[in-house]
Amino acid sequence: MIKGVIKQLKTAPQSALISKLNPIIRGWSNYYSGVVSSETFVKLDHITWLMLRAWTVSRCGKANHEKLTNYFRHGTVRLSNGKERHESWLFQTKDGFQLWKHNWTPLVRHTPIRPDATPYDGNWTYWATRKGQAIDTPNRVAKLLKKQKGKCKWCGLYFAPTDIVEVDHIVPRSQGGKDEYKNLQLLHRHTRDDQTALDNARAVP
Repeated sequence: MIKGVIKQLKTAPQSALISKLNPIIRGWSNYYSGVVSSETFVKLDHITWLMLRAWTVSRCGKANHEKLTNYFRHGTVRLSNGKERHESWLFQTKDGFQLWKHNWTPLVRHTPIRPDATPYDGNWTYWATRKGQAIDTPNRVAKLLKKQKGKCKWCGLYFAPTDIVEVDHIVPRSQGGKDEYKNLQLLHRHTRDDQTALDNARAVP
């Protein structure tokens, strides 16, 4: 698909080519981010570079360093995880509009379901942590379990199916806290007692 677009836009401005390719590269990379390796993305970027270099040569004749620098630059980019990476080549316009690279897409690894696990085995903490929902588990509790990755916000320990859990307001309602997800946390019942005692102590003038 990338090859076809480059061939189709062989006389188009660089910005038009980038605009056409970016959603294709982003979409493909996101779709396959859970099943490919970083080496695959690097290889695809190299193949893309070869095709773009050929596109450049077809526009300005035999390639030389001066001509290539009108289309390719090196520089530093900030990735979605906040880290910076130095790139030896960027297909970029003079005003900074650049082509997205496959290997800028973070890889996602999904944890397989345990072979012995079923939604009916009573292990509500496992399923709620994994899916944000579980049989006979309130939606609010299940969503908080998934958000907290199965851990108590107070003690940091994992919830067990036999644990008694309670939903707690991070900012107490008595102090103006709202009953909304961003102000909720899931705690073990015994740790919630500690949290409540601390909140009461803070409220004393």
